[in-house]
Amino acid sequence: MASVFRKFVRRESRNGDGTDKSGCKAKGGGDHKKEKKDDAFGNQIQDDETRHSNNSYPAKSHGGNGLKKNAEICEMSSSHAQRVRSKRLMKEFHDVTKRCDTKLFSAELVEDNLYEWNVKLFIIDTDSLLYRDMIETGTKFILLNITFPDNFPFAPPFMRVTAPRIEGGFVLDGGAICMELLTPKGWSSAYTVEAIVLQFSAAVVKGQGRIDRSKKKAFSKKEAESAYKRLVKTHEKYGWVTPPKSEG
Repeated sequence: MASVFRKFVRRESRNGDGTDKSGCKAKGGGDHKKEKKDDAFGNQIQDDETRHSNNSYPAKSHGGNGLKKNAEICEMSSSHAQRVRSKRLMKEFHDVTKRCDTKLFSAELVEDNLYEWNVKLFIIDTDSLLYRDMIETGTKFILLNITFPDNFPFAPPFMRVTAPRIEGGFVLDGGAICMELLTPKGWSSAYTVEAIVLQFSAAVVKGQGRIDRSKKKAFSKKEAESAYKRLVKTHEKYGWVTPPKSEG
């Protein structure tokens, strides 16, 4: 996984932002220089995101030349959005993996894909029933799957619980998660992966989530996507003050 991360960094370096990103923060005299590089990398990403969100394009022109220009603009916009997404996720992944002493959660790429992560959430409120369930069933972590759309970070990632099977706790069919910040209206590009994982950690306890010890089938992505679509439609209609119980 580390080699894949370095490969993404080298690819972006050839595009002009040349920074070296490794896993954990090394100890010793080089820390100060590395922190300065991290800050510069973060500032570059923020600048790119600002330019992308504020970018405006000329109105569509009539005729063949106008269509050609619009096509070129769309291609440039798509390419820029891809770079923004890649740089943002490279920084996010670096920020998560460099904190190797943190026992709260860990992240790894799914099949070396920067745009899909598996996150292991280790720490849950020890006073909660969910924590007791985890101890009694020998469950060491809650496994979350996160996929990032083409227009991330300007659109929310799709996050779902994959294991164990949880009932309640704002976890819906298939492992979809009922949280406002994971919907288009509630999302902000300022939210980080760490922020949404921490929010889920609090929400699943607040919603009195419990491990389902029955023999029901495992969560599936197809079910989760369907439940998420219903969730968005429901809350667009009713808002988030008192959402219907059947929909989160």
